[in-house]
Amino acid sequence: MKSQALTLFDLVERLSLLTRADLRQAGSAQGLQPVHLQVLFYLNQANRFSNTPQALTEYLGLTKGTVSQTVLVLARRRLVSRYTDPRDGRVVRLILTEAGSNLLKTLSAGGAWRDIVQTASPARVTSAMVVLRQVLAQVQAQSGKRSFGVCSTCRHNQRLGPRSYFCGLKQEKLSSPEVRRICREHAAPTPHPSLPDAN
Repeated sequence: MKSQALTLFDLVERLSLLTRADLRQAGSAQGLQPVHLQVLFYLNQANRFSNTPQALTEYLGLTKGTVSQTVLVLARRRLVSRYTDPRDGRVVRLILTEAGSNLLKTLSAGGAWRDIVQTASPARVTSAMVVLRQVLAQVQAQSGKRSFGVCSTCRHNQRLGPRSYFCGLKQEKLSSPEVRRICREHAAPTPHPSLPDAN
């Protein structure tokens, strides 16, 4: 009999395979591979500190060569635009073009997930999210990978006002929409010394 850990691993692996199949089907009509769509989805949620080929390489766990070729294809299709960082000419930034954003809107990736998850109770969904986030955080920590967490959950994020935030690491102001995006520099909050560790 399998342990709960192995059963959970099998379920996550199976869901991953099905998701990849859905991406393959969604992209085939556009002449795109799953990796092309993964790049578009990533850039759609990455903040301005995380929209580089290096961040893409780390997030997707791919080689630099694969990411370079993928970005080249998307740039030729005018789905992604590349530009030099105005502050550091050595850094290349990537953004979705209007065509890239419009393409994502036409894809139904994640739609089935939303419909199915809505049939479960909010408490069960929350419990599942807690467990999966803990597992993901531990796997990332053990393998030395970055968390790419949402900006608002980062220890460097400081709230200045109702819609104003500040990144203590980058020493830059952040808007309300920006703190809902994922960041390459994300760091988990430091546990309060008077509170027990959640783990």
